[in-house]
Amino acid sequence: MAEEPNRSSAAEIPVTSNGDLDQSPEAVFQRDPYSPSGPRALNLSESCVTSSNFTSTTEGIIESGPYKGSASLPTSPVAPVAPSSVVASRLARSSSDSQAEKGPMTAHPKGGAVVLSDDLKNPAMEKLDLVRKWSINTYKCTRQILSEKLGRGSRTVDLELEAQIEVLRDNKRKYQNVIKLAQTLANQLSQIMQTQRQLGDAFADLSLKSPELHEEFGYNADTQKLLSKNGETLLGAINFFISSVNTLVEKTIEDTMINIKQYEIARVEYDAYRTDLEELNLGPRDATTMPKIEQSQQQFQIHREKYERMRNDVSVKLKFLEENKVKVLHNQLILFHNAIAAYYAGNQQQLEETLKQFHIKLKMPGGDSPSWLEEH
Repeated sequence: MAEEPNRSSAAEIPVTSNGDLDQSPEAVFQRDPYSPSGPRALNLSESCVTSSNFTSTTEGIIESGPYKGSASLPTSPVAPVAPSSVVASRLARSSSDSQAEKGPMTAHPKGGAVVLSDDLKNPAMEKLDLVRKWSINTYKCTRQILSEKLGRGSRTVDLELEAQIEVLRDNKRKYQNVIKLAQTLANQLSQIMQTQRQLGDAFADLSLKSPELHEEFGYNADTQKLLSKNGETLLGAINFFISSVNTLVEKTIEDTMINIKQYEIARVEYDAYRTDLEELNLGPRDATTMPKIEQSQQQFQIHREKYERMRNDVSVKLKFLEENKVKVLHNQLILFHNAIAAYYAGNQQQLEETLKQFHIKLKMPGGDSPSWLEEH
């Protein structure tokens, strides 16, 4: 290749598809004799790679500017390598395969937010939507409760149902008080029985050691032991009464109270969405407010159906509870009355008949420990 004096500092290096130079290094690197700073080399900092379509051509061009560093040329020419179509296609294919194996979450962008796949986006969006709905519902209910307490808001009242609920709550408090008093009576009776047993043992011992008062001490010893035995029977009946009434209060009535609490929550939600719909209906009706009114109407309908369903459930629960309560308390009150009356009348036979009437038997743990009652 002939050297041209006025040639530009850029040198063209044709490269074949396999990366070999098409010409010798001496023909590529040219010196500029007219440069005042001496020989000039390739400017690697200003070089840029331009290549045509890899699928249509097999050559690439590397353009280089003047070298601004040392004036001396390297002792051995360096052969630059241009990208070939085969290498580029392999790199592109391996990159796409690696991204497919890593999945949608392995993409690491240099900047910006990470885009989640659809599989992870849907559960997250569902949870976010649930939290949003819960927050809105809590806000509306809290506002409704505060407005009711301050006397500014209206509330839906079922007079008949509210009266039944109030009676149930009052009865529950009274039943709990009866259980507490009966438990106190049982504890006191247990202490009396313990004293009677000890007194009977003392009389029996004196009866053996006092021949002149043998019969008198013996009568008193038998009486105290009989009272202690009857007291154990009465104590068992009282404990059975306490257990039955406590089951009625803490399980049957409490189950109904849970339904009542759910009904009250549904009532507050119903009034909250009713108030919200009324406020929207009082405002203007345009393209912006109409979708809100329709959405509020749907929510109001949902909570109204829920409120009516819970009200019916509570009404049915209260009806069955009243029937069950009357049946249970009827039997337990008769048991308590007959057992107390027979004990203080000294009628041991009547006391035992009372236990048999309600299918209750004494369960003796053994020794001098108090007896308990167990239902058949």
